[in-house]
Amino acid sequence: MSRAVRLCICIGLTSSWVGAASAAPTQTTQRLVTVLTTQTARVAPNAAARAVGTVSARTPITGVHSVLPLLGKTSSGWVHVALPGRPNGHSGWIHASSTKPAQTVWRLSVDLSLRRLTVFELGRPVRTFRVVVGKPSTPTPTGSFFVEEAVRLGPTGVGGPYALALSARSNVLQEFDGGPGQIAIHGRDNIGGTPGTAASHGCVRLVDAAIEWLVGRVGAGTPVAITP
Repeated sequence: MSRAVRLCICIGLTSSWVGAASAAPTQTTQRLVTVLTTQTARVAPNAAARAVGTVSARTPITGVHSVLPLLGKTSSGWVHVALPGRPNGHSGWIHASSTKPAQTVWRLSVDLSLRRLTVFELGRPVRTFRVVVGKPSTPTPTGSFFVEEAVRLGPTGVGGPYALALSARSNVLQEFDGGPGQIAIHGRDNIGGTPGTAASHGCVRLVDAAIEWLVGRVGAGTPVAITP
């Protein structure tokens, strides 16, 4: 089974980079950075500060350049970025010289109680989809996350035809079928699920037409707010 399939089966940053997690997005754009070289992220904009992890220049599944939400920057050449993985919602400082600026006009908001995903473009809601969310024993984590990468799955892939792999990780499953317990927004191929129900291992499932529409517009770095 491929890594992409493993993430889709199981497949917080609660600061103000997308606003409070319970609020509808109002910002028109989100500033991002594309990571050009692998480097160490630190707790402060100082080479002597404690390391919080390694920021890879390439994503783990598709191998494209990593794109991270920009939280802030200094005049001394550091940028503060949101980071994927555990603990959910962590962040760090990296060298600005090893990045280039980018931005997105898209934001996603998942309301778990309503089992609904809303797509915002330039701060305005443009589409709403009914979704399958995590069941009570394996709930979808809440908080502010972002899309790590878009993955195309083959005809036998579980959760195809596409997945938007998120920075979020399951709070219940530390690993799943050899994967890291990564949460994704993905399709229902070879796994099923009725939109409007709570039946997944923590991921958010959509019908094929919905995930195909999303993948055609939403890319790496796109903020994703998941609320209770």
